[in-house]
Amino acid sequence: MIASNEQSRLETRPAPTDTVKRIEDLGRIILAYSEVTERLQRSHDQLNETVESLRRELSEKNRLLERKNRLAALGEMAAGLAHEIRNPLGGIQLYASMLAYDLADYPEPLRTVEKISGGVKRLEQLVGQVLQFTRDIEAKPRPMDLAAVVDHAIEMAWRTLTDRGVQCRVTGPRPMPVTADPVMLGQVVLNLLLNAAEAIEGDGEVFVSFGAPRAEWEARQFFVLVRDTGPGIPGEVLDRVFNPFFTTKENGTGLGLAIVHRIIEAHDGTIVATNDERGGARFEIRV
Repeated sequence: MIASNEQSRLETRPAPTDTVKRIEDLGRIILAYSEVTERLQRSHDQLNETVESLRRELSEKNRLLERKNRLAALGEMAAGLAHEIRNPLGGIQLYASMLAYDLADYPEPLRTVEKISGGVKRLEQLVGQVLQFTRDIEAKPRPMDLAAVVDHAIEMAWRTLTDRGVQCRVTGPRPMPVTADPVMLGQVVLNLLLNAAEAIEGDGEVFVSFGAPRAEWEARQFFVLVRDTGPGIPGEVLDRVFNPFFTTKENGTGLGLAIVHRIIEAHDGTIVATNDERGGARFEIRV
């Protein structure tokens, strides 16, 4: 009877080959589970990166929208004030010219009247800039040569650059066919060149480069970079350089860069102001 029970246990015990097969099957299951877990982890990490990128993009878009709404409200207020100021300025200028005519033979009082007239003219220029800023800016893109527009802007700024002892160096493909508003884009480059010339104390250099954007950039057609060897932009005002009426210049209006920003926005592009690691300010346009 004992022998019979022992024989029964031996008959029901799995064969060695079955045990090895089950271990191999279990190993394959564990390996497959590990691979699935790794893929899930990678997918989770990629999803987190995408969500974080979208969150940053949304935050930036919200910031830009908020800024645009603030500028729209400010523009409406400035336009109303500009129109209210322009009317009495015309009257002051008229009476000042009449007074200057009457005082033609009296040099001292005449100089005082001329100073009044000069102040009125400067106010009229400021009012004109305010109205230009508040006006809707609509780009009229057409095929153009970016290199030719940059060259023309440099030619327009040449007198100011040479008077200040500033050298201008240009790099970029020639020709550089793009689709944009040549007049507006020329105004942007000219404004940046004049700003750079004013920022440089003594002799210095301005570097202008342009070309096709890199693949990772948020740009469709081209970039334009204007860099100078001046003192750079103070860190505490770097985020405000494109705000209207903000300026660090003694006689500045604070509207030049604000208009530049609006022109680039009208092209669905971006402009960023930073301080270059080699020194000086750096303005980069991407359209």
